[in-house]
Amino acid sequence: MLRVAVPNKGALSEAATAMLNESGYRQRRDNRELVMVDPDNDIEFFYLRPRDIAVYVGRGILDVGITGRDLFIDAGVNGDAEELLPLGLGASTFRFAGPVGDFSGVEQLEGKRVATSYDVLLKSYLEEQGINAAVVRLDGAVESSVRLGVADAIADVVETGSTLRAAGMETFGEAILESEAVLIGRTGEHPHGLEILTRRLQGVLVARRYAMLDYDIRKDLVAQACALTPGLESPTVSPLHDGDWVAVRSMVKQAQANKIMDELYELGARAILVTNIHAIRI
Repeated sequence: MLRVAVPNKGALSEAATAMLNESGYRQRRDNRELVMVDPDNDIEFFYLRPRDIAVYVGRGILDVGITGRDLFIDAGVNGDAEELLPLGLGASTFRFAGPVGDFSGVEQLEGKRVATSYDVLLKSYLEEQGINAAVVRLDGAVESSVRLGVADAIADVVETGSTLRAAGMETFGEAILESEAVLIGRTGEHPHGLEILTRRLQGVLVARRYAMLDYDIRKDLVAQACALTPGLESPTVSPLHDGDWVAVRSMVKQAQANKIMDELYELGARAILVTNIHAIRI
């Protein structure tokens, strides 16, 4: 039975649970449940703190897990665990920030104190950049550390930047890390059920990006229409009762669906329909 770690609370937990549901796996109905067994899919889910998930996977206690890329790197288990699949959830950026006007570049951190909740990640980055700065490890609310005299600057996850602005701070330098939710597993290991889990999650990712487009078009315009809707492999073209017309079905990117519909209509297509894709295997 595949043993999978899932975030136990917060936005990442909700997004991961929804994705697993869409992948056909049973999920807990009560947030107080710590373990959920899905015997039909031969899989067991453990709901843990996102920060701890990489540790459990890295030590081989659990087979795979869903956590943030920043948390995975900060756990210091890169040799024992590896990123298997980016999930497109919980996107964020790990950046330096300081009082407005105090810093313009990362090199100015030389000899300074930098507060963070991600000390392993930060120390590794500073070492790579050849910057000698003191890292101050805090469990949270790092934005207050400068005002309280604990640090000169901070390194933290930034989403909208509103919290930083409220604290009189601004980001500077290039991003340290672009983070998102990722599926991680033991390095080089492929337990039973992992391939199916990965394939299902990939199917959800594709289904969320694409839609199914159906339309009718005159035979003499099929080549032009298919150039607009090439699909993943090739569109499906079926004859209609009226021999001068055919029906075309093709996958298109969600973000481009309305533009393509307009172009097809101008070309002469009719009965143009777009439907969501619930699940897919590619």
